Amino acid sequence: MRVMVLIKANADSEAGVMPSQELLAAMGKYNEELVKAGVMLAGEGLHPSSKGKRVRFSGDKRTVIDGPFAETKELIAGFWLWQVKSMDEAIEWIKRCPNPTGIDGEVELRPVFEAEDFGAEFTPELREQEARLRAQIEKAR
Repeated sequence: MRVMVLIKANADSEAGVMPSQELLAAMGKYNEELVKAGVMLAGEGLHPSSKGKRVRFSGDKRTVIDGPFAETKELIAGFWLWQVKSMDEAIEWIKRCPNPTGIDGEVELRPVFEAEDFGAEFTPELREQEARLRAQIEKAR
């Protein structure tokens, strides 16, 4: 099972305040543990929403909206993509995590859809296309 771990933004991350050397070192050590255990597939911090864009879809129209975005509690400051056996395993890993923001906050864990989650609508042809695209992505790395 793949799990997306979302680190919520806060006023500091949105202001572009960088983590301390101590927090960077602790997170580096934690990331090493995740990699050695075969859990971490990807993980990155994100720039503040002031450097981001949103694109609003309305019918055929696309509207670009410049950051920053309001509602800091709804924004993401970083993420991991993990491969785990269960959500319980993901929870055990996140409990071992240094506090990613250094202040009170939340981390959200959400399962990633797998092919079998889509049922009959995900036809053999669509499954073949998905497998082909994933193979191309891996080859490009």
